[in-house]
Amino acid sequence: MKDRLIFFDTTLRDGEQSPGASMNTAEKLRIAVQLEKLGVDVIEAGFPAASEGDSEAVSAIAAKLKKTEIAALTRTAKEDIDLAWEAVKHAVKPRIHIFVATSDLHITHKLLSTREQILQDIIEAVKYAKGFTDNIEFSAEDGSRSDRDYLCKVFEAAIEAGATTINLPDTVGYVVPEEYTELLKYVQAHTPNIDKAVLSVHCHNDLGLATSNTLAAIKAGARQVEVTINGIGERAGNTSLEEVAMAIHTKQNIFPLTSNINTELICPTSKLVSMITGILVQPNKAIVGANAFAHEAGIHQDGVLKNPLTYEIMKPETVGLGGNSLVLGKHSGKHALQAHLKEMGYDLSREEIQIVFKKFKTLADKKKNIEDEDLESIVTEGILRTSDVFCLDYLHVTSGTTVFPMASVKLQINGRKTQDSHYGNGPIDAAFNTIAKLADTDAELLRFSISALTGGTDAQGEVTVRLKDGGLIALGRGADSDIIVASAKAYVDGLNRLEYLKKRPKQLLS
Repeated sequence: MKDRLIFFDTTLRDGEQSPGASMNTAEKLRIAVQLEKLGVDVIEAGFPAASEGDSEAVSAIAAKLKKTEIAALTRTAKEDIDLAWEAVKHAVKPRIHIFVATSDLHITHKLLSTREQILQDIIEAVKYAKGFTDNIEFSAEDGSRSDRDYLCKVFEAAIEAGATTINLPDTVGYVVPEEYTELLKYVQAHTPNIDKAVLSVHCHNDLGLATSNTLAAIKAGARQVEVTINGIGERAGNTSLEEVAMAIHTKQNIFPLTSNINTELICPTSKLVSMITGILVQPNKAIVGANAFAHEAGIHQDGVLKNPLTYEIMKPETVGLGGNSLVLGKHSGKHALQAHLKEMGYDLSREEIQIVFKKFKTLADKKKNIEDEDLESIVTEGILRTSDVFCLDYLHVTSGTTVFPMASVKLQINGRKTQDSHYGNGPIDAAFNTIAKLADTDAELLRFSISALTGGTDAQGEVTVRLKDGGLIALGRGADSDIIVASAKAYVDGLNRLEYLKKRPKQLLS
């Protein structure tokens, strides 16, 4: 009988700690619903003690989902645990996830504590949490750099106090697979009661080894993996859910395990997370990148035409990519649009379809054919964006070889319309200067990039900007067949995300 691998998704907690990836409650809820459809076993919905917004989001997700375990992260402080329980208590399967650092480096320099005190804190915290639920996870932050014997002592005490899942994270992505395997085996051999808990791993990608380390850990006996969609997360990111899921699916001879992941929903989930967070998936990203199933070399093309297995180790359909030939244009009806959107993974309400259909018709008058990427852009702009502080109402730009670039902008700020004009070095600079003047912002533009969402001269252009205001950094995205309009949309989107970040306290990191 095959063992089952538990997928613990932390996209909404650790993934959100990516610079510029902060999400509001509505956006988190939409991703959580999709993760449940994907088959994730546990969703770490947030860190309630970090902010009121985080607590609200965790509560909303706990109340909404019907099958998935919902975990809330907490430090060892009783007040943190109280907040975590208050946020997850309405979940079908609530989990309290307690963490504290166990490496001497963190204990001495960050926590200003001692091994003995940290051990006592762990015991007291787990026992206290057990008064709320039996579903308790304990994580030894920076476990891969902790003293082995102390780590075993900590795990033994945590399990004895009531922890049912023990997590040994590689918090800073420091180890290589061989080291991780040896460490996990040592811990299992020297923790007397380890068989009473599920062994979990949480890897970061600082050396590009997060997935490799996670797979090595599975071979060494770990039965829960902590992952994120698209591998997003702090610094270089976390282990990618899609990479582990497809490694297990593809290499059953090496990993004879089962999981609840519906692999056909991997790509739709990846796209949803990318659109909501504003973090683009690199084209050569494994499984979900645009080039993952693309073949350009003549020899490869010839081989794939004769037999796809010559250069593809998995079918595109397995991860949710299909060869749908339905062409959408200005003569298409609402039902055809709704059916196609559902195939793409968007199960929209009647009101949402109405909004998307109106924007679809407007774009269809400008383009002969509407591609999936166009529809994703429409859904992002029309549905996934919630109420914003700033809204672009009107843009008019004058530019050319004999005139000084100038932009006239009408902006809605909290529903109040205001307009002005300003000059710039070019049409986009003029638009940005005018918007910044109206918004009264000194935000610094750190990055500006343009890409084509679709092919052809009538392609939709997508602009991504990275803005910095004080210590806050946010991404903004905008798409339009007019690249200047797309740029203005991206700038406004970035300002809105900065406003959202300003309203919440700085998130505590773990």
